[in-house]
Amino acid sequence: MSLRSDLERLGLLADGAHVPPEAHALTALCDAGVLEGGLSIALDLRPDELIGPLCEGIGGRARLLKVLDVRDDPEVALIVDAGRGEESWDVRDPRDLVERCNEEFRDDAEACAVAVLGEWEDSLQLWCIPKRALSSLLRAPFFEAENRARLSAQVPAVSRGSR
Repeated sequence: MSLRSDLERLGLLADGAHVPPEAHALTALCDAGVLEGGLSIALDLRPDELIGPLCEGIGGRARLLKVLDVRDDPEVALIVDAGRGEESWDVRDPRDLVERCNEEFRDDAEACAVAVLGEWEDSLQLWCIPKRALSSLLRAPFFEAENRARLSAQVPAVSRGSR
């Protein structure tokens, strides 16, 4: 099977997406806007600038998250309310924020898991993946996310459903 057919079968291509026949890198597809839920962000984007679009892409309970304050001395800390009262999230960069969000919304069946695909064309490529497709993607040879091991840990949570 081709990358395109695998992504089509899993319902992971954006509406009207044109996938070039020679396409083989998820980072390039994400940057081109071909992946449903793909985000291409500046390498120097701060976590407080990313949290809104990231939570929108994650969906589920993540859309209800409220940022109450941002502190950046000495490290960036987001003061948030994710439904359990005020919490401080220490996040140095977008990768930290992705892992924090993945952990926070791990048991929410409606929330997507976020894969860090890597850097491409001076941008970081992130992919908000529906949890229903996560198990299949993790078995696919083309899926080489930086945070693959942590995403693997989310698969059992999907079968338990949301709390």
